[in-house]
Amino acid sequence: MRFRSGLIFACLIVISGYSCRDKGDKNIDQGEIHYSIEYLGNVGVMPKEVMPRNLIVSFKDNKILFDISAPFGNSGILNLSDPSKGIFDTYISLLTWRYFYSANPEEPPPGFDAMKGMVVRKTSKTSVICGFNCKNAEVILSGNKDKVYQVWYTTEIKIKNPNVANPYREIDGILMNFFFQMGTAEMHFTAETVYKKEIPDKLFERREKYMRVSRDEINKFMNKMTSL
Repeated sequence: MRFRSGLIFACLIVISGYSCRDKGDKNIDQGEIHYSIEYLGNVGVMPKEVMPRNLIVSFKDNKILFDISAPFGNSGILNLSDPSKGIFDTYISLLTWRYFYSANPEEPPPGFDAMKGMVVRKTSKTSVICGFNCKNAEVILSGNKDKVYQVWYTTEIKIKNPNVANPYREIDGILMNFFFQMGTAEMHFTAETVYKKEIPDKLFERREKYMRVSRDEINKFMNKMTSL
């Protein structure tokens, strides 16, 4: 009985996703990547325990959604990209705030002014993350040229221009280990699991019940979220 229970548990792990110790599926064209989040720098007075702990990236047919949600109050940030429909949206929700900004494909994403002018240098270093062969890039921010950040990405998940709606548009692969700087806070993301699964098209539709605001306004709200 104990052997049978262990076998069933092992099977559930295999069909549910690819952990960072397992072999990745090189033919994956839609699914989810789950990341852990580590906070560095000044994140305001809000306890880290109530801040978003996970990032979920959903992808399908060159559509991609970044979902950073807090464990309470339906608060968080969504970054939605659907080039076929010209959608490059940023959504924020916090308490009673529900706003979104629709960008054009040529402008940098809102909320990442601290990463403006960053330098991305691709290197020859390689690694394996969640079973996927990954390439490396070194990133230097204009505000701190003495610090070098390591970013890892893979081209084995076939999504075209996966970073068109985030600061890493120079990188032509899915980000597996990276960071965002928003104001004085750094959010570091590490891929934990890759799931191959069917993603409904509805997930990539423009959200309702969000008020459309200007770029300056969405920047202000995002700064408030990281400095409370």
